Amino acid sequence: MPAPSAKPSDDDAPPGLDRRDWIAGLERGVGIIEAFDDAHPRMTASEAGQRTGMTRTAARRYLLTLQHMGYVATDGKLFWLTPRVLRLGQSYLESARLPRIVQPFLQRVAAGTHETAYLAVLDGDEVVYIARNGPNRSMNTGYVLGARVAAQVTASGMLMLALRPEEETRRWLATHELQVFTSHTIASKQQLARELARIRAQGWALSEQQLDLNSRGIAVPLRDRHGELVGALNITMPMGRESSDGAVARVLPVLRETAEAMRNLI
Repeated sequence: MPAPSAKPSDDDAPPGLDRRDWIAGLERGVGIIEAFDDAHPRMTASEAGQRTGMTRTAARRYLLTLQHMGYVATDGKLFWLTPRVLRLGQSYLESARLPRIVQPFLQRVAAGTHETAYLAVLDGDEVVYIARNGPNRSMNTGYVLGARVAAQVTASGMLMLALRPEEETRRWLATHELQVFTSHTIASKQQLARELARIRAQGWALSEQQLDLNSRGIAVPLRDRHGELVGALNITMPMGRESSDGAVARVLPVLRETAEAMRNLI
């Protein structure tokens, strides 16, 4: 996570929020937690400050407060997150309405296709998997419940990017660098723009080997009763000996029927 631009002071609320309702310290505390990632699993207070736009002293105060709350541990120099942080994500999964509604439908998809079915939502530039059901095959961490994956390399992510207003999609392409994960990852913005246009026109997405070799994803939009896009239903499967056309013919109708059956419930 790159260091953000200058933060508003305690007296300057961000646009759209009244100053009386703004708690800058809460934003900074959450920012400290989000600063830890696979490239920065352990940090000094100075490093945390650099990644969050704070002074070393301010970052250290937040880190020590988080340590007192049980979210951070330290050896006196380095700080790292504790498993207690998982409570934050678990609270969402246990309290949010959408993952609970979709679970029996994902079970139906998994039973009908013998594949692993997911519900994904778009959060910034990443897909987040918030529900799943299916065989316990060996999958990498990109498919674990609650995992975040670059949107550009997943069927769900490309679908949700493609179904944004066209001007938003163009702006996204113009302002983002494409990550490359395999030799099959779409690394050209022009090629990705063409693929997103094709996905928009057909209303579903197929992604093969862009994030993991020998892995295929197929996704359809999940809309609410008003037609608003709320997420994507997708199946992820090993490619095996089945052709792309064969896989699409087998699972796409099941995904579409399931998404349509859910519309009046969300």
